[in-house]
Amino acid sequence: MTRRFTGYHMTAILVGFFAIVVAVNVLMANYAISTFGGTVVDNSYVASQDFNHWLQAARAQDALGWSATISLDGQRHPELRAKGNKPTLAGITATGIAEHPVGRAPDIALTFVADSSGMLRATQTLPAGRWNVRVALVRGADTVRLLDHLQ
Repeated sequence: MTRRFTGYHMTAILVGFFAIVVAVNVLMANYAISTFGGTVVDNSYVASQDFNHWLQAARAQDALGWSATISLDGQRHPELRAKGNKPTLAGITATGIAEHPVGRAPDIALTFVADSSGMLRATQTLPAGRWNVRVALVRGADTVRLLDHLQ
């Protein structure tokens, strides 16, 4: 004996299907809201007004020929190493900030000091996890800005 397919069966199938779709959408929206800490810039129009200035500053920075990398040592201190033909960080003042990529932890101000190998090492340590580290290297009137993603 076969059972007949009735309107109740079709209603149950449609209600079940859309309940699953809505549940998945709510779950995904919840994940999206809980993992993204905000906007990249607060006002994109205002940021666009500074674009040419940023481009000019980047060209001036490239013309200096300075090159450095940011990494973490064994105790999770950010450190700067110069690279290139004549690597030197002598006479450079470095300041920085470590930002959590999604804003879940407060920013950490970084103070760099020179060590015996000529490298600049931050006196602060970074907690475990991912961090965006922004550093400004200054020598006289020249400034170089670096950004690196550390883990």
